[in-house]
Formats: sequence, C-alpha cells, structure tokens
Amino acid sequence: MSGTTLFGKIWTAHQAGELPGGRVALVIDRMTLHELSGGYALRDLRAAGERPHMRADQIFAMADHAISTAPDRGPHDSLSTSGSQMIASLEESCAALGYRYARPDDEAHGIVHVAGPEQGFVLPGTTHVCGDSHTCTLGAFGTLAFAVGSSEVATVLRRSALVLERPKTLRVTLTGRLGPHVYAKDAALRLLAAHGVKLALGYVVEFAGPLVASLSMEARMTLCNMAAEMGTRYALIAPDDTTFEALSRTMPASPETVELAIAHWRRLRSDPDAVFERELALDVSELTPQVTWGTTPMQAVGIDGIVPDPADTGDAAARAGTDRALAYMHLEPGRPLTSIPIDAAFIGSCTNARISDLRAAAAILKGRKVADGIRAMCTPGSMAVRAQAEAEGLDRIFEAAGFEWRKSGCSNCAGREGPIWQGLRVISSTNRNFENRQGPGTRTHLASPATVAASAVVGRIADPRPFAAGGR
Repeated sequence: MSGTTLFGKIWTAHQAGELPGGRVALVIDRMTLHELSGGYALRDLRAAGERPHMRADQIFAMADHAISTAPDRGPHDSLSTSGSQMIASLEESCAALGYRYARPDDEAHGIVHVAGPEQGFVLPGTTHVCGDSHTCTLGAFGTLAFAVGSSEVATVLRRSALVLERPKTLRVTLTGRLGPHVYAKDAALRLLAAHGVKLALGYVVEFAGPLVASLSMEARMTLCNMAAEMGTRYALIAPDDTTFEALSRTMPASPETVELAIAHWRRLRSDPDAVFERELALDVSELTPQVTWGTTPMQAVGIDGIVPDPADTGDAAARAGTDRALAYMHLEPGRPLTSIPIDAAFIGSCTNARISDLRAAAAILKGRKVADGIRAMCTPGSMAVRAQAEAEGLDRIFEAAGFEWRKSGCSNCAGREGPIWQGLRVISSTNRNFENRQGPGTRTHLASPATVAASAVVGRIADPRPFAAGGR
C-alpha cells in the first residue's frame, strides 16, 4: 500500500464496516477511564444488567480530574462537587468487573495521559479512547488516540467500536533547532499564535519533520497534547527508534515479543508519496519562550513581546475578542510581557508535569527562592514521576525554593481544587487559559515549566534563558 498516510493505515486497519454518509464503524482497542465519565458509565451499564464488551486487558482506570492533590489525601478525597462519589463509583465498578484501577497512592496512578504510557498501556498502531479532550497526547506513540464524550464512553464499553466520520489530513512540518530553554510547548503556542485555535478543526494532525524526529517522547507528548487546543481530536507522530526505546522500558512483554512488535511498528509511517489535504510548516530556529497574555492559547507572544493593541488585530470580531481578553486579564495594550507581576506559579497537568519538565524547572530553582508573596505549587503528572523526582532530590529543590510539593492529579489545572487560585494571576504549565479555568477570576498565563520557574523567582513574567547562563 503506497501513497497512504500514517493515519490512513491505522484507520483502514480498524475499519469494521462502511455506513451511509461517509461514516465508518471503527474498532477500538483500548480505553482509559477516569472518574468524571467512566464511573457513571460503568454504574449505568451495571444497573441495566449489562456486561461491558471491553475486556479487562483493554481498560485502565484511575481518578484524576476530581481527586485532591493534597499530600495527605485519602483514596476518595475531593474538593469538587460529587467528586468523592464519582471516585468511589469508578473504583467499585472496576473491582466488580475486574478492570485495572490505579488507586491514588499507587505508583501507577496519575493523570491518565501521563500514567497510561508509563504503564505500557499505549501502543503504536492501535486505537485508544478516553473521555478527555487531551487524549490526543498519546498520538506521540503513533496511536490513534482520541477524545470521546460520555455517551461514546458507554458505546465503546458496550460495543468495542464507534461510528465516526473520517477526518481530513493535515501535516505540520517542524524544522530548525530549539534554543536553550525553548521547548515543544513554545512551538505549540507559536503555531497557535500564527494560525489560531481552529487551525486543525476537522483534521487529523500529523507532526513531522527534523525537529519532531529530534524530540524526546515527553516533548512529543507535549506537542500532541496541545493539538487539542488547535481544534482537533487527533494528533499523530510516526513511531521511530525513540518511541521503541521508550516502549521497550515500559511494555509488560518479553524481549522477543517486543522485537516482533517493533518490526511491525516500523511500517507505521506516512509513505513518501502520501498526499495530505493540508500542509503547514514552522521553522523554530528563531523561536523564543512563548507566554499567553489573553484568554485563549492562541493569544501568545514571545517573552520579549508586548501586550497587543486591539486596533491592530483585524476585524471587529477579533478586536472585540481582544478587548474582552484584556479586560478579564486586567492588562493594557503596549505593556511589556516581562513587566507583568504574578501572584502564583503552577507546574502540573497532562501537558507539562513529566520528569523532564520537573528537571527543567528544578535547574532554575536550585539555590534560588520564590519571590516574596508568590504562591507556588508543583503537582507531578503521576506518582511514578513523583517518585522519580524524589529519588533525584528534585522535591527538595522545589520545597527549598518555596514550592508546595503535591500528589498527582488534574484538579489544579481544571479548577477543582477549591479556591486555591481564585482571583490570582497565575503563570502555569497547563494547556488552557479561558476565563475561570483554574477557578473563579483566575487569570492564567500559559508557558513552559522553565518560564514558570523563572517567573516564580522574579515575581513577574520572566525569561528563563538568562538562568541557563547562570544569570539572575
């Protein structure tokens, strides 16, 4: 089969049948469940006397969205409405059905998109769904992983399949080399700033090019994670030796089985003559650390930039959007980004809370203190990341600098950890900055973990690059 995209190969291999209207029935191989949608879906099926079609080896479940990240949390602790009930419901159903459930203090626990790959649950060439918009993170492994709604979660549990329309294909080619303290997160924010939050709407995105080939698995996951902010459910990166090396450390299989699998996975790439329905490119050679000033991820500029003037943003709708964002963020046009004081700094989420993210932040925080009056917090992406960080002494660096050291979970990204960030201006390694995302009145600036750490030390939005040279 020539002239086929990576997406086309996976899609065709999983197509169980064609339906009217260009739709297909797609076989789903694996599913991760969390407490917001998974617990209730399982409860409703059991209440109806149904037995899910998905087998035990196809499901991996954990509570991540509502679970508290407090260091002394209990197995069902939550500060959000009905959170404890949802967590208990998911745990009970998994026990009744024999599904694997990672309890909050297990090393296998974490944010689903961080813990799943760590536990060898994500494989190239498979289909994988979860009731969370950032499921596309797993596309970094060459997995067709995508978000589903609550009703689709129940459908997959019942049928191991979904009816879907085939998306169009978009290839984003990244070239050049990232400079010191410039990361995949910065490249994603630059793409959003240049093309907007609808750049991949209706498409499956394949990230390709020499920069992508040079990225670590963790950086690839960050890039695919941010594809959700580009309007798509699907992101893919062709598996290569970097992928295989990562998988060989996590797959619960014999070395012989892994080698056989790798021989198959090497064929999972777009053919040289494959035609994409849309192509974009970005050279990152001159890219600087990016920070958002507004209330969408596309409202980002380089760290040495200024808050834009609504009069320069195009049509009336764009000006109105900019005016509203500036009013919510309490900012005025023309202000240098690095003059904006912050109240708080947060490192966490499925975007940037892996071990490499914590190492990058700790390299800046080591021997330094968070500025007076700044609340700073780190929630590692999983309990395995937390344990690895503690083995390396990173927890002591964070705490000595003045950061709180928490447990894994999504609560501080999704505004479910109570009023911690209410009314504060937070620089954050997360992926969303819409109004009230991290809590009522919270003003969130998205950035890389290094930029978050540098800003926490300075007390205002700060460039991490001088820290790399031993400055500050």
